[in-house]
Amino acid sequence: MFEFEFFMDGGLNVTYIALGGYVGMGKFRYLYFFIMLTVYILTMFFSSTIMCVIWKHKNLHEPMYFFIAALLLNSIVYNSAMYPKLLGNFVSEKPIISYSACLIQFFIYYTLCASDFFLLSAMAYDRYVSICKPLQYPTIMRTTTVSVILCLAWLVPACQLAVSVILVINTKFCHLNLKSFFCNNSIYNLFCISSKEIALYDVYALFSMALLPLLFILFTYTRILIISYRSGRNVRRKAAQTCLPHLIVLFCFSCLCAYDVIIIQLGSDLHSIMTLQAFLYYPLFNPVIYGLKVKEIFKHLKKLFCRAKWT
Repeated sequence: MFEFEFFMDGGLNVTYIALGGYVGMGKFRYLYFFIMLTVYILTMFFSSTIMCVIWKHKNLHEPMYFFIAALLLNSIVYNSAMYPKLLGNFVSEKPIISYSACLIQFFIYYTLCASDFFLLSAMAYDRYVSICKPLQYPTIMRTTTVSVILCLAWLVPACQLAVSVILVINTKFCHLNLKSFFCNNSIYNLFCISSKEIALYDVYALFSMALLPLLFILFTYTRILIISYRSGRNVRRKAAQTCLPHLIVLFCFSCLCAYDVIIIQLGSDLHSIMTLQAFLYYPLFNPVIYGLKVKEIFKHLKKLFCRAKWT
């Protein structure tokens, strides 16, 4: 393990953190580099393609598809913010990150995670209105309403995470070795003492940005399930076709977030290993699920790639 603390000209103090997750990978670093580079390229390509398909075809200009596009936009921002530094560290002899860049990573990572929960909540409500209140759908899910929901889904998490960063930024740390591949909640292990203010605010943030949206989503889909069961076969089929992709994404995303919250308490090497696996598999998950399982999107993608193949 190694520690760095550099002093730049002009008296500017810049602290660097050693990322210990890469230690001991040996020659496997280059293998992981090529795998993650492939995942990065595929994720950016498929997410951008689906967003362009939604933007181009007017029959996809509906709230559900706008929310899907917003989720994919989050994936693009997430990949753009995290992967270049991650890939650079795989081929670096001494993977490090400045403390300020670490806090930015922390902010972006959890802001986008919270934003995804809000967007999944919006999608659940959209499906509830569409299936359970179809006659009122155009009135309830107006363009203005969708725009407000999208703005709140990005602004509320950003404001709450900004407070977390402010609380963390002046906290004294005792060492500069971070047992992770990037800056998530493992940065708390760098601090000399546990702050009650940070702990209490994190509990509030976890409840307001993750647990509360999750409870709302579960309640909404339970209502959809009950009403669909009481209705005819066509309603049940529509509910299954439109809700299944969202439920799959919700389940996997919730497991990932639960892992991120729980595993930090173990303080073992399992944290680094499982975090890397999450980076490998999850980024491609949203574009694959929504591209293959959402009927209208899949239909347009199939036409697009078949046309490209013949030309």
